[in-house]
Amino acid sequence: MSSKLHKIALVGRPNVGKSALFNRIVGRRIAIVDDREGVTRDRLYEVTELFGNFYEVIDTGGVTSDAAIPFFQEIQEQTLIAIEEADSLIMVVDGSVGLTALDEEVAKVLHRTKKPVCIAVNKIDHLSFTSKVTPFYAMGFSAVIGVSATQGFQIAELLELATKHLPHRVVEERTKEAIHVAIIGRPNVGKSTLMNQILGERRSLVSDIPGTTRDAIDVPVEIEEKKYLLIDTAGVRKKKGEKEVVDKFAALRTEKAMERADVCLLVFDATVGLTIEEKKLLTTLEEMGKGCVLLANKWDLVKDVRMEHCAVTLRKQEPFTEQLPLIFISALTGRNIAKIFATVQTIYSKLHTKIGTGELNRFVEKAIQRHHPPMLQGKRLRIYYLTQTSMAPIEFVLFVNRVDLMTKAYTKYLLKNLRETFSLEGCPIRFKLQGKKLQQAKRSGAVTKAVI
Repeated sequence: MSSKLHKIALVGRPNVGKSALFNRIVGRRIAIVDDREGVTRDRLYEVTELFGNFYEVIDTGGVTSDAAIPFFQEIQEQTLIAIEEADSLIMVVDGSVGLTALDEEVAKVLHRTKKPVCIAVNKIDHLSFTSKVTPFYAMGFSAVIGVSATQGFQIAELLELATKHLPHRVVEERTKEAIHVAIIGRPNVGKSTLMNQILGERRSLVSDIPGTTRDAIDVPVEIEEKKYLLIDTAGVRKKKGEKEVVDKFAALRTEKAMERADVCLLVFDATVGLTIEEKKLLTTLEEMGKGCVLLANKWDLVKDVRMEHCAVTLRKQEPFTEQLPLIFISALTGRNIAKIFATVQTIYSKLHTKIGTGELNRFVEKAIQRHHPPMLQGKRLRIYYLTQTSMAPIEFVLFVNRVDLMTKAYTKYLLKNLRETFSLEGCPIRFKLQGKKLQQAKRSGAVTKAVI
């Protein structure tokens, strides 16, 4: 994301509607909205266009004096970082509750910043309710306006107040060239620690308590002159572990993050190995056609075992992982982090490579010479030609005489050799069969299809 973008941070005590206002401003349901305190934990960033200019809007956790709220200290730290980064501040308060002592404490913090501040008195659904706005002038700010995040009332007027002190800036293209990389996995495997290690700052909260990250967080970064958009996600739990509605929303956002990604980094605990949740994620990634790198994290906790031996054991136990790059890392110490993005670049490049039909048919010819298709009921499969029909996801169509003569074993043989020949490690492959002889197909227009 361009450093030239002005930043507008939303701050205030918990449960006044900051996340609802954030979603309203950026025009998408990005932040999780819930009536309980402490739901927003990390600071969320999103670029949006306002009045013909682009701004980076930051949602923050609620400022509170209640140390009993989970991650109390971390949330306060994240909020203070957002305040420090921001060029303009919107303090959100609750008009239905009125001015509170905590509101006044937050106001004192904002006064000390010497930055432009406007007060958004939320839950004012109509002009007839504007009398509830007056008490908030006591905090000493001149820009005070009643709004409704849910109804959209006076949001444009609020944004005019928030941006009027910010000069126009030329904006760089921020994500068109960037590779979108989602960091996924179960709770507490080190996803946020990895994000922070990559960035060199505490952008995501890190805790031993599973479920610290609730929202999917987008963070642009440039590594060795290559642009990436990193997407940190909440941990995916077993269904029975999704006890809270918030956790279910977090799981949905993880799925959306996977859909937006070009390549996913599946982080798992090297001391535990792959669990059923991670295997399900791999199946989903295969179905979505997304590139994937396996990251065995917490290698610093593994003693007296060589990486090579561990890799061999994993491949034997889970043969489906043979097609995926595997990197042993320590997000905590930074070990092998540098290897990740070279691998991401390779996968991304392969996902967007078109292999010529001539090359593919030479591959088919050699594959058949090495291992002929089996006979079924006296009939042998005949392969006419192979062609690539799409990129990212990679899809091939194999024209044969009869689809029913293609066995699963021979399909696996072709796919395995296809990956090895064209270095498609980490890239899911969609493999379609089209049956009947080409001459008959052309005459009748009937072509039998099957997807492998």
